[in-house]
Amino acid sequence: MAKRTVHTLSFLTLALGVVAASAGVFIHKGGAPYDFVNQYGDKVEIYGKGLYAHDSTFKAPIFRGTDLSMLFVACPLFFAALMYDFRNGTLKSRLQLTSLIACFFYYAAGIALGVAYNALHLVYIALFSVSLYGLVAAMTSIDRYRLVRSVLPEFPLRGMYVFLFLTGLALFGAWLPDIMQAFRLGRPLLLIETYTTEITYVLDMGLVAPAAFICIYLLKKRAGLGYILLDIFLTLCLLMGIMLPVQTLFQFGAGIEIPPAALAVKMGVFCLLAVWAALLKWNYYKNMRDL
Repeated sequence: MAKRTVHTLSFLTLALGVVAASAGVFIHKGGAPYDFVNQYGDKVEIYGKGLYAHDSTFKAPIFRGTDLSMLFVACPLFFAALMYDFRNGTLKSRLQLTSLIACFFYYAAGIALGVAYNALHLVYIALFSVSLYGLVAAMTSIDRYRLVRSVLPEFPLRGMYVFLFLTGLALFGAWLPDIMQAFRLGRPLLLIETYTTEITYVLDMGLVAPAAFICIYLLKKRAGLGYILLDIFLTLCLLMGIMLPVQTLFQFGAGIEIPPAALAVKMGVFCLLAVWAALLKWNYYKNMRDL
């Protein structure tokens, strides 16, 4: 029953993810940018076309870059992981599927809570719901004691600790200065534009970064949940490293100018972390036996 539940929710997550990402990539006709004065009295340029017509010109290309990455990278990986787990049902296959469901939940939270209302609002809500409950079902379906025993005793965790700690700090370092500057100036966030909050800051500093530090603690205790969170974190970092350059290319294509320093620091750091995550994930799976 648990296996069927996980696979059903996974299939629904994949199907809804394909619909949401495809719409963001391919619905891009009509309209033109226009200016709008937000609630803070600042003039903001609105994108004016496609699915993200009511989002800002700065944010809409980011959303489209995310959709492209999800459609052509994350969705094929998700399908492969789902098929592999359906046919084999190994510990590694379930762990990989769980990690990809978590990535889809992160994506769903971003579009359901951070995108201006559009025709896919119900799709976003459905994706948020099935990915959340799919993640819970997948995590609880993993035998944590068996997972701990499957990891070879000689598996080096020190590198994992360093990676998790630095990545958690990097997330705070990337976004916290923007908030502190807004506090110092007595103004809203520089790029708040027409939005009520910055969902990326909420997810990264409120959910992902704390999860990194919690994961370190759990790994030190040899807790099964720590090994699950580790794979989720590595997979999410790897996917983010693919998304960021694509998002940046879409912004360049829309004529958005990004300061070289911000580009080098934020994108460069996270791309390096993504490469590091890929190496650590390979080493993690190499040191895991299917019991």
